[in-house]
Amino acid sequence: MYALVNAVVRVLKKIVPEPVVRAFRPLYHRALALLMALSYGFPARKLTVIGVTGTKGKSTVAEMLFAILRATGHKTALLSTIRFAVEDESEPNRYKMTLPGRGFAQQHMRRALNAGCTHFVIELTSESVLQYRTLFLSLDGLIVTNIQKEHIESHGSFENYIAAKRAIVAALERSRKPSRILVANEDVPESRAFLSASVSKAIGFGERELGRLSGDEQSVAFEYAGTPFSLPLPGEFNALNALAAIKLCEAFGIPASAAADALAKLPPVRGRAERIDAGQDFIAIVDYAHTPDSLKALYSAFPRHRKICVLGNTGGGRDTWKRPEMGRIADETCDKVILTNEDPYDEDPVVIVEAMAAGMKRTPDIIMDRREAIRAALRAARSGDAVLISGKGTDPFIMGPKGTRLPWDDATVVREELGRLLAEV
Repeated sequence: MYALVNAVVRVLKKIVPEPVVRAFRPLYHRALALLMALSYGFPARKLTVIGVTGTKGKSTVAEMLFAILRATGHKTALLSTIRFAVEDESEPNRYKMTLPGRGFAQQHMRRALNAGCTHFVIELTSESVLQYRTLFLSLDGLIVTNIQKEHIESHGSFENYIAAKRAIVAALERSRKPSRILVANEDVPESRAFLSASVSKAIGFGERELGRLSGDEQSVAFEYAGTPFSLPLPGEFNALNALAAIKLCEAFGIPASAAADALAKLPPVRGRAERIDAGQDFIAIVDYAHTPDSLKALYSAFPRHRKICVLGNTGGGRDTWKRPEMGRIADETCDKVILTNEDPYDEDPVVIVEAMAAGMKRTPDIIMDRREAIRAALRAARSGDAVLISGKGTDPFIMGPKGTRLPWDDATVVREELGRLLAEV
């Protein structure tokens, strides 16, 4: 059904005038959401569906939930920015969007049900709200990791962005499931306000609950409610991500001790503070960090290392406000900064990079070819340094003008360039 709808929509896009499309787009998205849910038999009604939303941390929290649920005996499926999984079967998300449209979520939930799954973890974005992709998900639980300034152009204002996140909370409120659990970050005013939602249980989480917090460039440890936790991921931000997942699982009857056992064995999360090790004597990290706050969090996870930082911006034609801010953060934190191309779309990539450089006091290296930039960073590294490559994470393409896309994977490029570098030694 999903393939058939895709084919029909492609044909309609070619023959229906754009003004007509704009006028009927809301009705189209609503009708399509209903049609696809109906065609797959409303699978969400038969699953325990847990959504994860927020400006940052969504994919990592989704992976944590997936790991905890599976480790505690629940057959589970996952739909996230990084991948689509049903138990051990997994494939990368190559759609360049977190939640693909045209009924993809309904198709994946039906696949999960057919495989005997009882739980389904799904990452939800503010932009998916605009296409009504959050309809008919029958949520049982929802985590709001945080709310930060992001996607301003696509939503029109920060207030509209918050409203889109609130619409996801409203989807939980409307759900007919008997128990609806909301977990939200109470350190951020915008997400703390969601805790007044009309749900079965609203639970806040925050940094004050992280006892005995410690860590290094490879792990973070903390204590919560008398239970010690240790994660094979760096940074205080990952401790906070874990706390959100722990509290949601507690509300569904999974004890903290079981969550601790699962998180201690958490596999690496691709593109999220992902360490690339080819035998070099320095650290190489690939991370998605695409907001000022997430960039700060990434850099703060490596306080004792000389940092060589490679970054661009999250894309042309959007969030222009943060370009000089991202440059400023890199300038103030990194020992060496290389600005490069990322996803220019129809905008001149040089203009994007120059806007980032405008926020810097030092003159950065500008290498527009992203592979060349990564190569230069790795070759500049000395023993004990940290090379931090941010912005793309697992994004499968570099998006260019007029819809062009160059297949890409930061982690693969880093491995290739490390291999060449080490072969010369």
